[in-house]
Amino acid sequence: MTEAPLRLTSLAHGGGCGCKLAPSVLQQLLAEQAEPGPFRQLLVGTETGDDAAVWQIDDTTCVIATTDFFMPMVDDPYDFGRIAAANALSDVYAMGGLPIMALAIVGMPIEKLPTHMVREILKGGRDICASAGIPIAGGHSIDSPEPIYGLAVIGTCRPADIRRNSGAQPGDALILTKGLGVGVYSAAIKKQTLSPDGYEEMIASTTLLNRVGSDLARDACVHAITDVTGFGLLGHALEMARGSGCTFVICDHDVPVFEEAAVLAERGFVTGASRRNWSSYGDAVLLPPDMPEWRRHLLTDPQTSGGLLVACEGDSAAALVDKIIAAGYPSARLVGRVEPGSASIVVNARPRKA
Repeated sequence: MTEAPLRLTSLAHGGGCGCKLAPSVLQQLLAEQAEPGPFRQLLVGTETGDDAAVWQIDDTTCVIATTDFFMPMVDDPYDFGRIAAANALSDVYAMGGLPIMALAIVGMPIEKLPTHMVREILKGGRDICASAGIPIAGGHSIDSPEPIYGLAVIGTCRPADIRRNSGAQPGDALILTKGLGVGVYSAAIKKQTLSPDGYEEMIASTTLLNRVGSDLARDACVHAITDVTGFGLLGHALEMARGSGCTFVICDHDVPVFEEAAVLAERGFVTGASRRNWSSYGDAVLLPPDMPEWRRHLLTDPQTSGGLLVACEGDSAAALVDKIIAAGYPSARLVGRVEPGSASIVVNARPRKA
């Protein structure tokens, strides 16, 4: 009898950015490290939970540094490598920079995982980096109980083009560049329920580089950018709201989602990370009183290599969405606005007014 193929996801207790520590846990761990240090060249550190660290070398150049790695949320090793690499590169793009090189972070259960599968993971990461125009110039590997892969990425940017998650202003519009549903689809993959079309949709989204972030950062009407990953749309919007000292209003029915995500979420295909996310920050979010739980799960759904959340001048938002769509992000939508008020999120059940 033919032996069933090894499923990567069976070797991991979680997958993708759903492996991240809950926001509340991370806040406790970093509480004493968020104080500004004596390093004047460090433009961005841990103080607002931004996407990467930024060090200013001189008047013309900043170095952006980040690292991101996780366990598999798909079974195809090549796809796992591609998703993990695209996700790591996203942090540099979200800061407004361009990556220049990467180092691989590799942990594999060597006695459980065949060598050819590990090679495919590495090939996937290498191919994504090649599409970004950068090399994987080295790295580090260990024998670990569960498969882990990711990158440490170095990028550069002009100081004027750095975009933090704390620059949103009242009157800004909010744009999301990719649809939600990666965590929901990952839960369906675990139970072998996701359709082939759904899988292709997820792979197309998670391997789409967020390179548009470096273009947006050169536009003065763009005030803040962050990428939406493990904390879900609400969690990363709340980080941005807290850093900016504003209230974010999210228009629920304007938020783009994957084709099968609503049906799967309603059937219970949600991740433990989605529940942990809500437990961590739900007290700072005002939901419509009649919002069903499955719909809320879409807004807290952990994204892996998710889209960018962009705060820009309201008058420029429609044209900016058209520009983002033309750049290859067909799901980009206006999803809300920034208002004066306490650092919180208000979810509006009504569609955004035209």
